[in-house]
Amino acid sequence: MPLRERYKRLKRWLKYKYIQLLRAKGGPSKVAMGFSIGLAIEMFTLPTFGLAALLIIPAVYLLRGSLPAALIGFLFGKIIYLPMAFLNRKVGSWIVPDNLLDGVRFHHAHWLNHVIRLLDQAMTLIVGGMIVGAVLGLIAYFPIRKLLQIYMHRRLEKRYHRKRTQEQQQQQQPQDPTPPISSE
Repeated sequence: MPLRERYKRLKRWLKYKYIQLLRAKGGPSKVAMGFSIGLAIEMFTLPTFGLAALLIIPAVYLLRGSLPAALIGFLFGKIIYLPMAFLNRKVGSWIVPDNLLDGVRFHHAHWLNHVIRLLDQAMTLIVGGMIVGAVLGLIAYFPIRKLLQIYMHRRLEKRYHRKRTQEQQQQQQPQDPTPPISSE
């Protein structure tokens, strides 16, 4: 299969999935909830080496969100993670004490001391990411829900207008009093 045809198929499939997502059961609030869950979980996924991504499925089902929207939110979070990591570290440093793991030292295994130091840094990022992610998810929920509500409303208006014009066109056409001739 030529590359151009594959590209067209992929583009068509993505458009179909996008429309399917916009018209998901549960409406705009379910899609917005899913996006917010994915975005919030992505903010603390990197320091946990991807293990937090396993939280998406249970969180989506508990909070009744849309799984495809959660995955889109998760991918969007990956795009904005690097600039947000600085904020995550800052917020985490306000909450996690500086001397959290200072008492844990290994005298004969120096490599374990490096692991402890890494865990200390990761703890700051994880805690900050949880807080920033929750705030970002909450902030993202309302505009996304509103945009999807506007989209649904316009779509319904368009359908109503189309149906109305078809009815008017049918009324304007003269009715032929003779029945159609059947060919037997």
